[in-house]
Amino acid sequence: MIDLKTFEALADQPLGDFAPKPTTLTEGQQEASSLLWTSADGHTKIGVWECTPGRFTADRTAAGEYCHIISGRATVSGPGGKGESRDIGPGDLLVLPQGWTGEWVIHEHMRKLFVISASPDI
Repeated sequence: MIDLKTFEALADQPLGDFAPKPTTLTEGQQEASSLLWTSADGHTKIGVWECTPGRFTADRTAAGEYCHIISGRATVSGPGGKGESRDIGPGDLLVLPQGWTGEWVIHEHMRKLFVISASPDI
């Protein structure tokens, strides 16, 4: 069982150093994260992530992601910024199923709790 204190005070959870966002489409965009838990088989990871404003691509072909937004605002849309889009903010839950690809536009510095889960068959 996971120690329940692992997930308390997520808004204050220390993060690693900020570094350039590898998939950014906006010069200077940075991200930081802290991994809180990994399953024994390595298929599931839980952590906290922050990102500065800007636009980036996201690829969830290898693993799905559940995002609980702690602070900040963003718009998430299909590939190329087209297709269905959703505005998200504090308290929202976003589910990106395995196989999803698209783009994020961070409007306000964002912090989220993430759960990434990969199907062992894919």
